[in-house]
Order: sequence, then structure tokens, then C-alpha cells
Amino acid sequence: MRFPLLSARRLGLPRRAVSQILLTQLAIAAGVAVLATGLFLAPLSAQLDDQAMRRALAIAQSAAADPSLAAGLLTADPPAGGPAAADSPVQSSAERIRRATGAEYVVVMDLNGIRHSHPSPDLIGLPVSTDPGDALAGREVMEIDEGTLGRSARGKVPLVAADGEIVGAVSVGIAYDSVRDRLLGAIPGLLAYAGGALAAGALAAYLLSRRIQRQTRDLAFSDIAGLLAEREAMLHSIREGVIALDPGGRIRLVNDEAARLLGLAPDSAVAGRPLDDVLGAGRTTDVLAGRVGGRDLLTVRGRRVLVANRMPTRDGGAVATLRDRTELEHLSRELDSTRGLIDALRAQDHEHANRLHTVLGLLELGLHEEAAEFVTEVVGVHRSTAEQVTEKVHDPLLAALLVGKTTVAAERGVPLRLADSTLLPDRLIDPGGLVTIVGNLVDNALDAAAGSAAPLVEVDLHAEGRTAVLRVRDSGPGVPAARREEIFTEGWSTKQPSGHRERGLGLALVRRLAQRQGGSAWAGEAADGGAEFSVVLPEALR
Repeated sequence: MRFPLLSARRLGLPRRAVSQILLTQLAIAAGVAVLATGLFLAPLSAQLDDQAMRRALAIAQSAAADPSLAAGLLTADPPAGGPAAADSPVQSSAERIRRATGAEYVVVMDLNGIRHSHPSPDLIGLPVSTDPGDALAGREVMEIDEGTLGRSARGKVPLVAADGEIVGAVSVGIAYDSVRDRLLGAIPGLLAYAGGALAAGALAAYLLSRRIQRQTRDLAFSDIAGLLAEREAMLHSIREGVIALDPGGRIRLVNDEAARLLGLAPDSAVAGRPLDDVLGAGRTTDVLAGRVGGRDLLTVRGRRVLVANRMPTRDGGAVATLRDRTELEHLSRELDSTRGLIDALRAQDHEHANRLHTVLGLLELGLHEEAAEFVTEVVGVHRSTAEQVTEKVHDPLLAALLVGKTTVAAERGVPLRLADSTLLPDRLIDPGGLVTIVGNLVDNALDAAAGSAAPLVEVDLHAEGRTAVLRVRDSGPGVPAARREEIFTEGWSTKQPSGHRERGLGLALVRRLAQRQGGSAWAGEAADGGAEFSVVLPEALR
């Protein structure tokens, strides 16, 4: 496993990501500078050649436009080389133009191609060294060619007399060495610009690499790849949901557990989409988006009870974790039910002990008839309570729940009674769900009514066709109209949390259970004051 690392070290290659990025950027900057320099120099030579030929042509055109030059050519004797030729009018005019323009030569030739002017008087009277046919035929010529004075950029134009007849041609040459000198002279400046651009690129590469060094914490590429692989494995293997959001509230990542808990499609289907569009409106979205603050926030998603925590990231995004507390919540509620049963048994045991002591006292006093009457009355009261419940509520689970709640209510000093209209047949499709709804509402009503001036809790449970209707009234302080919707929100509660679970889920579960069966739940005001909670469950009975 160490061989690649050893090879990299032997070759002198850096292992840190920032060093590799810096070297790569420097190589790219140098390559771009060299390429740009080459691409600039390649057309520069051709451009300088073209400029030299055009300059030679322009000088030749100016010289041919001088009427005295054509007139002098027509009146001149046949040229002869030597010092005498230097004094001819054509030679004088040509030399004057040559010196004024800096050309290498200005040659005036007749129709036979015989020179009438030349910087070297000895060559006057001799034929020109290159073919003058195009110029003598009336065409202008630009070319780079080799002549008696060496390589030059040339321009040739016909020489026209006043009557329009071509009487000769003018050939002007620009020394090619001057063109090469201009090209070579441009190279130092170009290299200076390229060096400056390379230095600026190197500085930018260094600054960028320093920033990358801070962001990557000076890790090697192999370390970064390993961390990414470990992160992917960890995120998709842990049994805790993780959802990452960008600063705009769009989903960056959802691991498998979060997708399962939230009921989402695979990660590829939701990545990049806004959280509100994926989850819809609700408390779960508000908690994950950070619109609800706090730690270990409870929320309900479908049939699941979730605990969410949200941690902002440096770039303005956030990472939220989700834990499934559905089973724990069920266990907590079963524990509450067990505690309620224990409280009921304890109350019965306490009451039974008091009654036994009373019977024992009556017997010790010899009041046998009074003892018999007392026992008969006590048995009758218990039997009457159970019979009243079972006569009106035929479902055994609900009947048992109400009998137990009646005993607990008596222990707390709050009468619990069934309304006269209560009548529920034993035809419930989901008795467990209604037991949860009734249990939560009765517990809340007992808490609200305890301590009031005339405590009372009344349960009205009846059927309207296949619809089950439940109303629970209490004598407590009631619920303000402005908060009658807020109380059904997960996590909302006026009670202190107990030792084993959070508060604020009872009413939320009541509404969720009602909505799951196509029903509804709401809060209102009882006729005698206090609160009245209503639940309607369509198609709840067979």
C-alpha cells in the first residue's frame, strides 16, 4: 500500500493538494504565456512584410505621379553608367525621393527595362535584375524578391506620360534587413509583456492556492478522496437521518435514513430542489428550514414522530439530523397508560382500604346490619359506574378506558360523566385509534378542570350513521380563540415536560389520527365556559 507514496516522493512530486494545484497553475500560466507569444509573433512577420511592401508601393506611386519624372525620361538620351549619369534629371529626382523617404533604392526604367536611375550610378544603363513586365503592362506589383542590392520589399508601378501613354516604370525597394530589425526589436517588448502576464498569473495562482490551502486544511488529494468516501459510507450507513441544505434553502444531500423517515424519493430526485417544494408546508419543513428554533424539536411526519436538530454551516446553509421516536413515543404513551392504570389501582386500593377499615369498625362495634348495608352500597356504586359506561359504550376497549379514567378522576376530585346522548355500538373499524384520541382528550380535560371552582369533565361519544362523533368538555379556563389552532401544533404545550418524554404531541396526534381517517379535530368553547374539543371520524363504524 506504500508503493505509490514512495514513487511520488522519489520523483520529487508534492503530496499536498495546495502544492500540486500551485504547480499546475504555474505550468498552465507559463504555457499560456508561451503560446500567446508564439501566436503573436507568427503573424507579426507577415504583417511587417506586408507593411514594407505597401510602403514601397506608396513611394513608387508618389514618384510616378511626378510629371517631371515622365517628362525627363522621354527627353533623356540613352543612359550611360558612370559619374556622368549622376547628373541626369531622372537620377537627380529619383535620388531626391530615395533620400526623402528612406527607401533602399528608387529605380526608373524605360519600356525596355533599362535603368535610368539607381543608387549605384555604375548600374545605370543596364537592364533591371527582375522582370518588369507586369509594371510595364500597367499593373502595380508588390513583392519580396532578391535583387542587385540583396533581398528587399518591392513596389512597382507604371510610369505614365501626360498623354496617358506608359513610358516606363518606377520600382522602389525597402531593405529587408530593416523589416527583420523591426521584428527583432518587437520581441523584447513582447517578452516583457509576456513576463508581466506570467508574473501576474503566478501571483494569482499563489493567492488562489493559499485560499484553497485554508479551505482544504492543507490535505492531500488522497486524504480528501478518503474523507469523501468515508463521509458517503457514514452518511448512508448510520441509523440517523441527515439532510443538508444550501444557503438558498435547497437540498444538497439526503441520506438513506432521512429519505425513509421523511418519505422522500431517492437523493437524485430531490437534490437541488427547495425544501418547501419537496416536503410541503408544515412544522417539519419549518423545523428543518430553521423557522422554528430550539434543540430536540419534536415533529410528526406521516405516522412517525421525529426529533430534529439543526446546525448552521459557515456558508449560510445548514445540516439537520432526524431521529425516529415513534416506537419510543408509543412506549412512553403505554407507560403513561400503565401509570394511569397504576394510579387507578392505587386509588381503588386506597378507597378499598378505607372501606375495609369502616366495615371492620362497624363489626367491632357490633353494628352488623349497618356493615351489611355499607358493603351493599359500595358494591352497588362500583357496579353502577361500570354498568353505566358499558350500557352506553359497547366497545370493550373504550368502555375499559372510560371506567379507568372515571376512577382516576374520582381520585383527583374531578367528576367524569358521560353525556346523556352518549351511545356507541361495538362496530368500530379502528378502536385503538379512538382509544388514543379519547385518552389524550380526557387527560387534558382532567388537567384543565382540576382546581377549578366546580370541576367537571363530560364525554359525549355517539354515532351518526357510520360517523363517530366525540366531544370532551371541561370546566377549566378554556382556550383563547386566537390559539385554538396553535394548540394542535407539535411541540406546543403549557405543561412542564415529564422525565421520560417531551410534551406537546397529544393534541397533534389527535388531529393526525382524525385526519388519517378523513376526519377533523378542533377546539371551541363549552356552553358553561371551559374548553370543548370535538372530533368527527367519518366511516369509523362498520
